[in-house]
Amino acid sequence: MRAYYGFLLGGLLLALAVPTQAASARILKVLPHLLDQKGRHTLSPSLFERDAYQSNLRSNRDMVSALRFDVQWKRGSKSEGKFRMRIETRGGAAGSEPLTVEEEVKFKGLFTAWSSLSLTREQYLALGGVSAWRATLWRDDEQIDEVKSFLW
Repeated sequence: MRAYYGFLLGGLLLALAVPTQAASARILKVLPHLLDQKGRHTLSPSLFERDAYQSNLRSNRDMVSALRFDVQWKRGSKSEGKFRMRIETRGGAAGSEPLTVEEEVKFKGLFTAWSSLSLTREQYLALGGVSAWRATLWRDDEQIDEVKSFLW
């Protein structure tokens, strides 16, 4: 029994001795959603319904009014300054130029925050659909985090 408590005490002391750093701000999740003419990305709260509706919008481009990137991110405990979110997209159309959308974001949450950046219908159609994207989080002029799609 003494050995058990000895190992437990040793483990606690080791955990306290390891220097820790304050977590910096980072991107947790990026969800690209096509929006219909009414600004909806789904018809009901079901994830299955959302995926089915997104598939329907991808196959019927005349129903699409915009492409919105919903980004979940968190601010580090010691993160100060202004934050900017940048989305870079590559399209599937031949000769289409990469497109970048950037916006200042504010942290409006207790633990995490959601920010949205959108491409207009014209931008989305000029790209020929989005084949790859990259989301980056910036504080002042320093890139803090990056999340890329599989094909980036």
